[in-house]
Parts: sequence; C-alpha cells; structure tokens
Amino acid sequence: MRRYPEQFKCGNARSKRQSFLLFIFYVSLCFVAWGLACRPKAPAETDNVAVTINGVGITESEVEALVQPELDKIAAKAAQLPPEFTEQYEKQVRQWALEKLISEQLLDEKVKEARIIVTEEEVISQIREILAAQKPPLSLEQYRERLKEHGQSFDEYKMEFRKQLGYQKLMEPQWADEINVTEDDARKYYSENPKQFEISEQVRASHILIKPDTSDPNIDPNEAKATAKAKAQDLLKQITEGADFAELAKANSGCPSAAKGGDLGFFSKGQMVAPFEKAAFDLKPGQLSDIVETKFGYHIIKVTDRKDAQVIPFEQTGDDIINGLVRKKQAEFIKNYIQSLKDKADIVYPPGKEPESMSNPL
Repeated sequence: MRRYPEQFKCGNARSKRQSFLLFIFYVSLCFVAWGLACRPKAPAETDNVAVTINGVGITESEVEALVQPELDKIAAKAAQLPPEFTEQYEKQVRQWALEKLISEQLLDEKVKEARIIVTEEEVISQIREILAAQKPPLSLEQYRERLKEHGQSFDEYKMEFRKQLGYQKLMEPQWADEINVTEDDARKYYSENPKQFEISEQVRASHILIKPDTSDPNIDPNEAKATAKAKAQDLLKQITEGADFAELAKANSGCPSAAKGGDLGFFSKGQMVAPFEKAAFDLKPGQLSDIVETKFGYHIIKVTDRKDAQVIPFEQTGDDIINGLVRKKQAEFIKNYIQSLKDKADIVYPPGKEPESMSNPL
C-alpha cells in the first residue's frame, strides 16, 4: 500500500488550509471580476436602499454593479430570446447578487468582531504559494500582467484576497474538528465513481492544415478549394519523398500548431471533427494519412504516439480525491455557517423589494 504524506492521512490542518487557499483563490478572482473590491458599508443619501442587514444598508447601485456584468454577457443573445426568459434571468441574477452581498456583510461583521487582521505580507505570501502550485507555475509579476490583460487590477484582486483570508481565519477554528477526510474515504469515493477515473484511448498527432484562400471576395470558392487541395497534395508528396514534416508544417500550416511543427498533443475521440478523428485513429504511430478534408480545409495527419484506454490507479489520484473531498466539506460548512448567520440577522427589505426565494451563493 502506498504511504501517504502525513498531511493527507486524515485531512489535517495543513491539507485543509491548502484546499481552502485554492478555494478562496478562485472565489476572490470572481469577486474582483464582479467589481466588489471596495464596497461602501452605508448607502448614499441619493441611492435607494436594496436591503438592510443589522442596520447596515446595501444600495441598489451596489446590486447593479453585480447584476449588469452578468446581463452584459447575454446581451448579444437577448434579442433572440423570449422577453420572459430575459426578465426571469434578470430576477435570478438580482437574487444571487443580493444574497452574495448579504453573505459578505455578515461575514465582515464576524471578522470585525473577532478582531481578525490580515497583513500585506500574509496576502502576498499566500498568493505566491498558490501561483507556485499552478501548472505551469506563475510568478507574481506574470499574474499581475495576466490580470491586466483581462482588464483587472492587481490591487483590487489583492484587496479581495485579503478579505477571503480573513474569512479563512474566521472559519478555521470552527471547522477544526469537523472536516476530516481519511484515505478510506478517498478509496470509497474512488470505488463508487469509477467513470471519473477512466481515460479513453488517445492518439498524439501532428498535422499540416491548408486552408482555401477566401480573402478575395471575387474568387470562386470551388477554385480556392481546388488550389488548397493541390498545395496539400504537393506537400504530401514532398513528405513521402523524405521532406521533414515539422519543417513543412511550420512553413505552411494554417493552424496555430504550426509553431510546434504541427503537434496537437494527445487527444481522445470526440475532441476533433469527425473526418480528422477517423483518419487519426485509423493510423498507427509513424503512419501518414492521405489528404483529409474537413470544414477547416485540407489536412495531412501524422500519428506520433498512441495510448490505450486505461483506468487511473488510486495510487496516482488518491491525494487529489482527498483534497477534493476536503474542499467539498469546506463549501458545505461555509454554506451552513452563513445560513446560521442569516437566521440570526435582522435583514429588512424595503416594501415591494422582498425577493421571491433565497439561495446561498457561496
């Protein structure tokens, strides 16, 4: 039997902390994207109150700051959808936004009561730890640039991450004796969910894609296709006569994989368009296809490796199962904890603004 590192044997504090850090990493990413970095705790006189929690008002503008980005995501399709669908969707998003803001306010109150402080050093240290665990690892500067590329502010993200670390410090003492996951738990999950650990047959292939040139609106599409096919046939002839496949792919392929000599890596059935898939899975490693036509153009396919269908052994996935079960229990604990805070809180909606039903967003 495999010997597990100590932190995986019983879901102890270290593994739970690491799981929670990963959990809040992605949660805080979403919070930044939704524009919650610096929410005021009291309504402006000119802003309508959406709900009051223990005497603290949340304004309509704060709710709108969450709702509008979600509506913008479906704006392009909204015109094609029935009006009643859009109205119902907007209601659901509004309820979600209200619930999230209420949950945050209640947690913020508890963090303040507990006099929990999260330092700048803690925030940076934890972010670095999580980025180092990514595949591939990221530096702080790389991540800062990635956020910038997506129109996000690192300072806002850091502020939200600090808030989530405060929630972590609030939660940890309360779930210390309640979140335990053993190797036996992981083995039980493994045996009860066999499909999750099956890997279907895979092939690794490289290809050269020749696309018909349709940049000239006056050109006959059939003529463009014939020209592209002729070029593909010429390249296939060069390869069969000894030309280097990777070099020809770099120089001629219209696929982004050209930079890697046409290499597409491993893929399973169902990931490629049907004609390409059939040709690739019919080949043995080292074999070359004939010209294969798809909706993208004309392909020359070379299979370079193959993996039979397999089941991932428990020894390779046990640690991931344990961490996944820990995260699931943490999420359930957080949900129940927030609900207990709501049950005790004084939550007041202005007349006519009461939600139809409530559900916990965290």
